[in-house]
Amino acid sequence: MLREVERWLARRSWSAAERPVGRLVAAKQGAQVSVVLPALNEEATVGRIVSVIRRELMAGPAPLVDELVVIDSGSTDRTAEVAAAAGARVVHRDDILPRLPAVPGKGEVLWRSLLVTSGDIVCFVDADLRDFSAEFVSGIVGPLLTEPDVQFVKAMYDRPLGDAPGQGGRVTELVARPLLNLHWPLLAGFVQPLGGEYAVRRSLLERLPFPVGYGVELGLLVDALHTVGLDALGQVDVGVRRHRHQDGQALGRMAAAIYRTAQLRLSRGHLVRPVLTQFERGEGGFEPRTHAVDTEERPPMREITEYEARRAA
Repeated sequence: MLREVERWLARRSWSAAERPVGRLVAAKQGAQVSVVLPALNEEATVGRIVSVIRRELMAGPAPLVDELVVIDSGSTDRTAEVAAAAGARVVHRDDILPRLPAVPGKGEVLWRSLLVTSGDIVCFVDADLRDFSAEFVSGIVGPLLTEPDVQFVKAMYDRPLGDAPGQGGRVTELVARPLLNLHWPLLAGFVQPLGGEYAVRRSLLERLPFPVGYGVELGLLVDALHTVGLDALGQVDVGVRRHRHQDGQALGRMAAAIYRTAQLRLSRGHLVRPVLTQFERGEGGFEPRTHAVDTEERPPMREITEYEARRAA
């Protein structure tokens, strides 16, 4: 198993610098690329991300990116206005597939984005990135334009925690990586399995179920492995990722959702209580706070009538 992973790392791990944008534009040959930013209260960062993508990847007669969409999942700040002013098309989550009431969660937004984008390649980018580089997009789109057998590409990067290099990604190291090594060891070579930056062929995305919450990245990666095999997956080094970090309790809720996503894939018939209780110290003793753990998953998009009708049109 280790040798198989090592062979995969040698064949399917690249650097963004290996594929300049000019080479990728020449390789498109009619393929359309959509970039999706899921956003919730990201007015401080979303505008710059949109501006960089428009300036460096969409300007000129031969753009690399054909479509840039921000999906606002209920922001209470100026996220939508800032994104639109920077040049993105902004769509509210609740306006997509209105017959099916939306539930909170990142995976819900990514799933619905397939109904309002048209690219053959869909690239997801988190909207809270600081010091954003266009290579976060071009790097992960690149192998899908130059390697016909590759279908799913994750970004890899260093994740500092404050000034400490490599100390971000706490849920990755404490939860996701152990789960993958124990249950899906072929995926052990992914440096950032939970990273929010990845590009996928639409033909694969529309076949996969989407966990509605924080488990979406793990779920898509595991399901892609079982659907198309390890050699169709890849990763690209894009440098350093700086973003807003969650507090410890939020990380606990994230970890619970990710564990639950893995559990559902390991055994659909053995379910445990999908609730996480976190205790906080107070003057009168310990105060429990109980949170539901995301368990809902959306079906593969090609099972949705409206999606099939839109694609047919």
